[in-house]
Amino acid sequence: MDAFPAGLTEPARLVITGTLLMGASGLPGLFLKKSPTEGQLCAALLVVLGSLMGLFGALATILTEQTATYTLASTLPFGPCAIGIDPLSAFFLIPVCIVAACCAVYGTGYWPAAQHPRTAPRLSFFFGLLAASLALLPLARDGVLFLVFWEVMALAAFFALATEDWNREVRDAAKIYLVVTHIGTLALFATFSLLRTGGDSFAFPGAATLDGTGPLATAIFLTALFGCGMKAGMMPLHIWLPGAHASAPSHVSAIMSGIIIKMGIYGLVRILSFYDTVPAWWGIVLLAAGIVSSILGVAFAVGQHDLKRLLAYHSIENIGIIVMGIGVALIGRAIDMPGLVLLGMAGALLHVLNHALFKSLLFLGAGAVIHDAGTREIDRLGGLGRRMPWTAALFLTGAVAICGLPPLNGFVSEYLIYLGFFSGVVSGKGAAVPLLGLAAPALAMVGGLAVLCFVKVFGTVFLGLPRTTEAAACHEPGWAMRGPMVFLAILCAMIGLAPVALPRFLEPALFTWNPQLAFAGEGLADAAPLGWVTILGALLVLMALGIGIVIRQRLQAAPRGTTGTWDCGFARPTTRMQYTASSFAEMLVKLFAGVLRPKSHQPEVRSLFPVGGTFASHVPEAVLELVITPLLTAADRRLSLARRLQHGQLHLYILYIFVTLAILLAWAY
Repeated sequence: MDAFPAGLTEPARLVITGTLLMGASGLPGLFLKKSPTEGQLCAALLVVLGSLMGLFGALATILTEQTATYTLASTLPFGPCAIGIDPLSAFFLIPVCIVAACCAVYGTGYWPAAQHPRTAPRLSFFFGLLAASLALLPLARDGVLFLVFWEVMALAAFFALATEDWNREVRDAAKIYLVVTHIGTLALFATFSLLRTGGDSFAFPGAATLDGTGPLATAIFLTALFGCGMKAGMMPLHIWLPGAHASAPSHVSAIMSGIIIKMGIYGLVRILSFYDTVPAWWGIVLLAAGIVSSILGVAFAVGQHDLKRLLAYHSIENIGIIVMGIGVALIGRAIDMPGLVLLGMAGALLHVLNHALFKSLLFLGAGAVIHDAGTREIDRLGGLGRRMPWTAALFLTGAVAICGLPPLNGFVSEYLIYLGFFSGVVSGKGAAVPLLGLAAPALAMVGGLAVLCFVKVFGTVFLGLPRTTEAAACHEPGWAMRGPMVFLAILCAMIGLAPVALPRFLEPALFTWNPQLAFAGEGLADAAPLGWVTILGALLVLMALGIGIVIRQRLQAAPRGTTGTWDCGFARPTTRMQYTASSFAEMLVKLFAGVLRPKSHQPEVRSLFPVGGTFASHVPEAVLELVITPLLTAADRRLSLARRLQHGQLHLYILYIFVTLAILLAWAY
């Protein structure tokens, strides 16, 4: 540790040391080509060790409310670079460290090097590099270093996503991800360039030191919203997300959904922290964008047949919920309501952590199913609850959490955002009040649709009878895969059952984002009755246990007999009579047909005694397939004449450069 500068505190040293371990974790596997299993285990161990060090450093920073910054001397024209840690950075580091460690362990069982000797070393290397870049990004204290870590994160995720590069679907998803993420990066180039015009360097301004009412601030807000929103997967900037999450290895999907998209939220939250006074329309725009993302995200999820693509659309839904909370906080700042700021941002930050936990749990559970069944198609599964009881129970835990039901963690963060809506409607003023009133029923509808979606998923995948021989042959995965899921489920339950302890971890991050909250005289415990939530959650658990014990005792005491179950008149029911993902969601898909644009392929009946036929339906990625792809195809046709300029002859290219320089010189003078 003595190699670090004296200006860095002990928590910061822990975080940086842990980050270096994660970044170097994949190197041994690249050289241990004759022992790929040992290399993979070594990589997982280093990621876990680095994550633990980073987690301890982050928690120490939050509990001590320390801030450490160190300037790296640089001869680059952009000036010196700065790294540092504060409670806001530390809060985002917590899910990074937890999810990275869980996914690294899970990967040893899901993608064992013994079965994948060619790709496992490469995947371990880029996974470690991805985890390190995710941990370094919140430490950046200037625009240049932020963009460097942002780009490393993007490229590492691209190579981890494209592990199965022989699969065309994977290659296409990786290409779309790479193009879209760089479009977002270009927007962030504009953001930090505009920030640079208001100061003398690329260093981040202090919290609440800029005025948000001018045209420059508006341009920064809009470019940051576009760039960070594209990384976060806000609707309609989400076009990369469903394909990438579905095509990546499941533990990579977990870290992409649980962490990578949260870096878009972090970037937006950090940039917004620079401003003291903000116009109300910033909050209104974010609140409206959050409502649209959450409703359409869950609507698209309901219509999916692909298990991982369905979970990916739920990430869009939950990003919408987070953005709604940020919008509430900005509205509170604009109308000078500290309580509204406190509830909105606390709900948003807590949902960042909660979503990272339960969405990672769901993706790892889906990976366990896919690993054994060999398919992501929901309609080819069924009956896995008997064959994979641990996975079924853990997936159900994640499903209850993501639906925002008590007593798990998703309920607590959504509860804080609900309180923000109600507080704004009762005590707020201005044009934002009607939208705050609309947001509450919108969030309630999102919760109802999420319940419907996961009833469909759990019922189709884990209940009933197996629809294929592959599903019938499934069995429980080993503890390398089960252990991380159990740990994530425990964390979901702990946050849901003990929210009274959350203010101690949330308030330092909130006060870092907006220092004025520390002087408002109101804490999170005053704004939200988290103590009652803890008590009622415990009572709910005790009530459920009591009812379960009573039912079990009655069943054991009741006389037993053998008889056939009611089969609706069918003597031999088959799996074809079970509900499918399409039939379960048909009514809701038709309700949202104007947006979802569902497509169906029905059999043609051409005779009185038709032969067997098939029916298929799917919900396309409407923005990508029905809007962007046709536009790009049309542009390609229109611009085909420009290809004639590419003759492949060097002297013509030199002529183009000369003409361009002449035009620029004439324009300049």
